[in-house]
Amino acid sequence: MIFLLRWVSTLVLAFFAGKLMTKLKMPAILGWLIAGMVLGPNAVELMPQAVMDASWYKIIITWMQCAFGLMLGTELIWKKIRSYGKAMLVTTLAQSLGTFAVVSLLFAVVFSCTGVPLYLAVVFGGIALATAPAPALSIVQEFRTKGPVTDTLLPMAVLDDIVGITVFFTVNSFVAKAVSGGAVPLYMIPVMILLPVLIGIVTGIPVGAYLKRKPGKARTLGALLAGITITVLIGLFFNTKVLSNITLNYMLMGVAFSAAFSNMIPEKQLEELTDWFHPILGISLLAAIVDLGAPLDYHLILGAGLYTFVYIAARGFGKYFGARLGAKATRMPDTVQKYLGLTLLPHSGVSLVFTGIICSVLTGPEPELAVIVKGTIAAAAVINEIIAVIAAKKGFELAGEINTGTQI
Repeated sequence: MIFLLRWVSTLVLAFFAGKLMTKLKMPAILGWLIAGMVLGPNAVELMPQAVMDASWYKIIITWMQCAFGLMLGTELIWKKIRSYGKAMLVTTLAQSLGTFAVVSLLFAVVFSCTGVPLYLAVVFGGIALATAPAPALSIVQEFRTKGPVTDTLLPMAVLDDIVGITVFFTVNSFVAKAVSGGAVPLYMIPVMILLPVLIGIVTGIPVGAYLKRKPGKARTLGALLAGITITVLIGLFFNTKVLSNITLNYMLMGVAFSAAFSNMIPEKQLEELTDWFHPILGISLLAAIVDLGAPLDYHLILGAGLYTFVYIAARGFGKYFGARLGAKATRMPDTVQKYLGLTLLPHSGVSLVFTGIICSVLTGPEPELAVIVKGTIAAAAVINEIIAVIAAKKGFELAGEINTGTQI
C-alpha cells in the first residue's frame, strides 16, 4: 500500500510538473519525463526501484501500454491505409533502415580506430532504428494535432515498431550465436510480431460486434476496458507460460485490438468513442512517460563521452533524412517531407529495453563490450529524450498542426 501511494504521489507531482511546462510553452510530456527522472530511483526516490520491480506495477504499466495502443489502432482504418499504404511503407523503411545503416557505418569507422570489435557497430545500429511512440503520441494527445504529419506518424509508429523488432532481434540472434553459441531462434521473430497482432484481433472482433449495437457511453467504455484487460491477460499467459524467453509487445496488442473493432463500426461512432476514451488515454500516457523517465540517471549527462554523442548525432541524422528521403520519393505532402523526421526522434524506452537484452547476451563472454553498450545508451537516453521531446513539438508546430486552443 505504501508503494502504491508513492507511485500515485509521483504521478500527481508529474502531472503538475507537466502543467508548469505548458505555462512555459513547452509540452507537458517534458515535465512528466523530468519528474520521473527526479522522483525515480536515481534521485529523490519517491518512487524507488522496489516499486518498479513490483509485480503489480509491471502489470499496471503493461495494461497502460496496451491502452495507449488504442490511439494508434483507431487510425488503422482499411480505406485510409489503402490510400497511403505504399508511401507509408517506403518512408518507414527509409527512416528505419536508413538509421540502422548510418549508425552502424559511423560506429564501424569509430571502432576501427579504437580497436573495438566491429560487430558492436551493428548492435548500436539495431538499437538505434526503433522509435519510442509514447512521447510523440502524448504531444498529439495534448495539443490535439491534426494534419498530414500527424496522419503519417500514427500508423508509421506501428510499422516502425515492427521493423525495429525484426531488425534488432535478427542482429541479437547473430551476435548471441557469435559470442556464446546461443540465440533466440530466427523463426521466433515472426512469432514475436504476429502473436501480439493475433491476440489483439481475437479480442477486438467480439468487442466490435458488441459496439455495433451502439451501446451508451458507460457500456462502451466498459467494453473497451474489459477488452484491454482480457487482451493483457492473454498476453501475460503466453509471455509467462508459453514463451518465457521473450517479451511480447503489448502496445502492438492494443493496436491490433482497436484496429479490429475500428474497422467494424461507423466513423462517427469511432470519433465519439475516442473522445470518451480520451481521459483514460491521458492517464495511460502520463504513467508510461513517468515509467520512461524513472530509470534515467541524470548523472550520466556529465559522464557522456564520444560514443554517446556519435550515437545521438548519427541516429538523429538517419531518422530525419531517412524520413525526408522516403517521403520525397513517394511524393508525400511537403510538411511531411520537412518535419516528420523531427517527430521520430524520441527513443529511450525502446533503447533501454533493447540494451538490456543485448547486454544479457554480452555480459558473460564479452563483459567489457556490455559496459560500452550500456553506458553509451543510458547516457544517450537521458540527453536524447529531452532534445527529442522539444524537437517533436517543434516539428508539429512548424507543420502548422498544433491547435493551441484545444491544449489540455
